[in-house]
Amino acid sequence: MKVYLETQRLILREFTEADVDKLVNLDSDPEVTRYINGGKPTSREYIIEQVMPRIMQYYSELDRQGIWAAIEKGSSDFMGWFHLRPNRQDVAETELGYRLKQNFWGQGVATEGSEALVKKAFDELEVDVIVAIADPANKASRRVMEKIGLSYEKEMMEPDGFVIVKYRLERRDYFKL
Repeated sequence: MKVYLETQRLILREFTEADVDKLVNLDSDPEVTRYINGGKPTSREYIIEQVMPRIMQYYSELDRQGIWAAIEKGSSDFMGWFHLRPNRQDVAETELGYRLKQNFWGQGVATEGSEALVKKAFDELEVDVIVAIADPANKASRRVMEKIGLSYEKEMMEPDGFVIVKYRLERRDYFKL
């Protein structure tokens, strides 16, 4: 188990094949997936055949970017995940994202993990631009983006037809904060 990052309350570590059930459980909660796909659960087969191979591919192909399991220090409970990866729409941008179990909402976990990833991206990885996207109605995620220094850029339609809002923070602006 390779640890990527630690904060006061979180350990972000590489996923392993043993984490499949944790992802299935996370994506089975309709509230967790409400702003992602309207609340539909992700099937175990899809996670095994599509999600896990993509996560593992990040570890082998990307230099210190990918998707990490978020583990609560102390209890060692699986909290969800965070990602820092090339934006699929524009590889010049690095996309920040997360998905957390409901019992960890409203406790500053998303902000804590996201702030640590932004710091790592700019301080260690020499990333130029960080972006994050959300459903326009997802006020909690939008608040996290704003708290960590990202600014609203635009509302747009993704290739799959979903309308999203996009936030961004550029390296030069980060070091002015």
